[in-house]
Amino acid sequence: MKTQVLSFSFAAAMGGLFTLSTFAADWPQWRGADRADHSPDTGLLKTWPDGGPKRVWMNTDVGLGYSGYAIVGGRLYTLGLRDGTEYLIAVDTKTGAEVWSTKVGDRLENRWGDGPRTTPSVDGDRIYALGGLGELVCARLSDGKELWSVSMTEDLGGKLPGWGYTESVLVDGDLVVCTPGGANGTLAALDKMTSELRWQTKGITADAHYSSPIVFEHDGKRQYAKLIEKQAFGVDAKTGDVLWTTDWPAGRTAVIPTPIYEDGLFYITSDYGAGSKQIRLDGTAEPEDVWSNKVMKNHHGGVIKVGDYLYGYSGGPGWVCQDWKTGEEIWANESLGKGAIHYADGMLYCLDENKGTVVLIEATPKGWNEKGRFTLDPQTKQRSSQGKIWTHPVVVDGKLYLRDQELLYCYDVES
Repeated sequence: MKTQVLSFSFAAAMGGLFTLSTFAADWPQWRGADRADHSPDTGLLKTWPDGGPKRVWMNTDVGLGYSGYAIVGGRLYTLGLRDGTEYLIAVDTKTGAEVWSTKVGDRLENRWGDGPRTTPSVDGDRIYALGGLGELVCARLSDGKELWSVSMTEDLGGKLPGWGYTESVLVDGDLVVCTPGGANGTLAALDKMTSELRWQTKGITADAHYSSPIVFEHDGKRQYAKLIEKQAFGVDAKTGDVLWTTDWPAGRTAVIPTPIYEDGLFYITSDYGAGSKQIRLDGTAEPEDVWSNKVMKNHHGGVIKVGDYLYGYSGGPGWVCQDWKTGEEIWANESLGKGAIHYADGMLYCLDENKGTVVLIEATPKGWNEKGRFTLDPQTKQRSSQGKIWTHPVVVDGKLYLRDQELLYCYDVES
């Protein structure tokens, strides 16, 4: 497997040796350690020079697909399609060079683009990765050796969703939580060491959709919460028993964004006209809405809570700031096309899915305050005609990571 790398200069590397680091380098799973999509970094650039931050390296062979990345201990882990096979791939974050790769499963074929869509999860000396066809693989972090694998369809009774399996599995305590969907139970928990099935939800048997689960403590009980096509629900982390459900009017095409929880309040959003709502978990089986509206209709670029405000792209008005407490629109802006978002050190990193333009703005309810932009160059020639640049940005250890299919980019955003 050929990997082309553009390395950073020796001077820059030596300079880093004498800089007091303010970075916490780990990003172990989808949207970070707590799935809030807040980078742990501080000391980042607040404005970008013309043309954007310096590119440190580019790897040209991480495979096709839309998978995101886990970044732990100086390595970046992602998935990609090569020659009809989906691989879990480890890359050195200093050089961009490949460290190892291991097979996850066969190719997911899809007219929006073949290949995997999920982000792997790192836990201790193991990594867990879900392929597009639903093969969940546990591998050794050091060298990629497969330790076990489970099929969402053959072993857990799931049904392949129309765009393939796209959730990023959650590792919590001694469990791996995943969403096979189907009659055996929508959500499942496996022993992370052995793959033994611990439980599968009995009260909810809807097919899998595309959102990833989250975990939180509420009223002294640990629970997992999940958004599916026509409802969101929470289950007891120990037993899988359903604790509550709330209706969701999407009911068509796809629900994708990851829910947000804070202090007893639970937020969901999706596009196709659905909108967004917040509920208060009050100990009842069907909690009441705090508010519900169509201010935020987020497709799959994600929504991030910063303070008392939510930020993301909404179908119709464009980039939106929404009040967490009331659901009201604070501002909307169309300075950039539809895309994904990430938060780091007081700033939002916004990516246009059509053009590959990346914009740095302040995370503020005062309005869209742009501090720099650049456009990914080069861009892939292998993307499906119906595909876009859908992998979300991530900033870890002073570096901004972006991806366009087989191209993985690393930029220096340290101040």
